[in-house]
Amino acid sequence: MACARTSRTSSPSISCSDTAEFRACYKTIREPKHGSCHIGRLVVTGEAAGRWGRPSRESAARAQSGAVPTPPDPAALYPDVAACGSLAAALRAEAEGCLAGVPVTSSDFDPLLHATVTSMLPHREPLQISASSHERRWSIRGTEPFQSLSLIGGRTDDLAEVARAARAWHDGAALNGIRQAAPFVHLTGRFEVPDLDSARLVESEWQSMRVEASGLDYVWQETYQALIEAAHAEPALRALYPFTSHWALRFSTTTRPRLTVVGPCLTAGSDGMYGVGTGFITSDLGLFATAHEAAAVAVHHMPSGLGPVTLGG
Repeated sequence: MACARTSRTSSPSISCSDTAEFRACYKTIREPKHGSCHIGRLVVTGEAAGRWGRPSRESAARAQSGAVPTPPDPAALYPDVAACGSLAAALRAEAEGCLAGVPVTSSDFDPLLHATVTSMLPHREPLQISASSHERRWSIRGTEPFQSLSLIGGRTDDLAEVARAARAWHDGAALNGIRQAAPFVHLTGRFEVPDLDSARLVESEWQSMRVEASGLDYVWQETYQALIEAAHAEPALRALYPFTSHWALRFSTTTRPRLTVVGPCLTAGSDGMYGVGTGFITSDLGLFATAHEAAAVAVHHMPSGLGPVTLGG
């Protein structure tokens, strides 16, 4: 990588969450986060747990040591990127210049840690590329513009691989083709729906949910996957737009970005039981030993006369 070194003073990056997200099942519905804690019978996992429940391993270690580690200077963690002046410039120099001529930009706020790469396809948002502030690693996220949902993701310590993934995203390669170009890329299971056909968006979201459920690394993975598969097997539920709030399965008669919640909520308990309720912290409609029983009860409590799912926006 042939880049001239430039000096830079780093600025702290602050990340905060909207507390309304925790009340998602009641008013504003958002995508689930990931971590591990319990609310009633509902298993809440992922990033949400660090905010509202059991701390993550990293935060527990920091609490035990009594000190909050200060992130290293990005220029020290990424000296090759600092030599180029920005992550965008470093990306253009990688993989034998495979991004030459491609619009790559870095933020003014943190040019060593963030960059975006546009796509030739109008139904793709710019690929977001971020560098970790604690270890030498990059992550990517590629989304579609209507729902702002992830189509691809992934993490790697090889910047050349990131550049190859970015080139494929820009050139409009199929999602599987992007993964072939850069094997670190993770496919979320969603597929692209350029014409915004609502039925296809429903199908895409179900596929993503099933892919996610099959790959979870938690002791309750099989229980949760059984719930998703049982709900998908019911035609009345499969016709609705699925979403989760803190791993509770719910349904909508419209797609994102504006969901119209309908019917009961299904949960998979860490005790192997399945709950059906009017809210995600209650199983007031019953507890069941099998996912298929819970799904059948959910169908029974669905309002009659629901039409096809429409676009929510």
